Amino acid sequence: MSASVLVSSTAQKMLPPEAQKKMQCWIRSRHLICSGHFFVFETVEFSTVERFDECVKSLGGTLICVEPIKKIWIGNHRQVILYQAKASLHTPHHKLKQYWIKYGSFHTRFDERS
Repeated sequence: MSASVLVSSTAQKMLPPEAQKKMQCWIRSRHLICSGHFFVFETVEFSTVERFDECVKSLGGTLICVEPIKKIWIGNHRQVILYQAKASLHTPHHKLKQYWIKYGSFHTRFDERS
C-alpha cells in the first residue's frame, strides 16, 4: 500500500459546515466560480485541489476532472502550473450557488479577461 493511499484512508473527513465555509472563501477570492451546473476551481497548488475535492465530497458532490491548463508566471522569475478542477454538487438549489450569485464572479482570478 502506498503512503498516499494510507494517508488518505486515515485522514479525518471534513464536516459540511467547514467545507461550505472554505468554498465560500474560494468564491470571494475568485478561485471558485459557477459555470452552468458545475463549480470550476483554479489554483497553482495541487494540495489545494485535494482540499477542494474533500470539500466537494463533504457537501455531497463529485469531482469530475482536474487538468493542468497552462503555465503562468508568479513574479518575474518563477513559472507554475495552473490547475483547473471541475465539480458537480448534486443538490440543484444548493446554498453555495446562491452564495456565488451574491458574492462571486464569472471569471477566476487567473482569467486573462478579468
